[in-house]
Amino acid sequence: MRETVCALHRELVRNNLVAWTAGNVSGRVPGEDLFVIKPSGVPYDDLTPEAMVVCDLEGNLVEGAFSPSSDTAAHAYVYRHMPEVNGVVHTHSTYASAWAARGEPIPCVLTAMADEFGGEIPVGPFALIGSDDIGKGIVAVLESHRSPAVLMRNHGVFTIGDSPEAAVKAAVMCEDVARTVHLSRQLGEPLPIPQDDIDHLYSRYQHVYGQRSQR
Repeated sequence: MRETVCALHRELVRNNLVAWTAGNVSGRVPGEDLFVIKPSGVPYDDLTPEAMVVCDLEGNLVEGAFSPSSDTAAHAYVYRHMPEVNGVVHTHSTYASAWAARGEPIPCVLTAMADEFGGEIPVGPFALIGSDDIGKGIVAVLESHRSPAVLMRNHGVFTIGDSPEAAVKAAVMCEDVARTVHLSRQLGEPLPIPQDDIDHLYSRYQHVYGQRSQR
């Protein structure tokens, strides 16, 4: 898991989702009440599997030479309260964070949004870093929403997935649609997709799209 989480941090950089040392990826350790997360304030170029830190589900450091990310409490809260989640990502990606600064959900006006998010990308409450408050906001919103992404107001993006890779994919897609919908609004009001069509697109993408094992 250390190797996986380290490699996925390079995807944040490659997809222009982070600046300087901001942002983080974490992954639940299979079969353990533990997760691996990026150390706080360490430059991306200096990240190695050995630099990743291991925490328990209360956010306490279990193993590692560095202090864990300042967002560790939020990740830990998600893992405690959403056992189906095995990966969490946080970014301040430009366009998605601009929507978060406005406290405005990204409306579902693209088929790619219907596919990946199953509707709009919702907004979570404002919360200060360092306690369970961000995690509480993430869980409260995403427990009742198909979206794997939430825009935490005045902060940035948090995404979840059944793997760390899925959470990173959601973060990449969130920024992509945030940019496209923003550009669309410069031309006029984007056209909404009817809910029945959103449901159809979401179901197809989740159950038909891509390569499926042959039985």
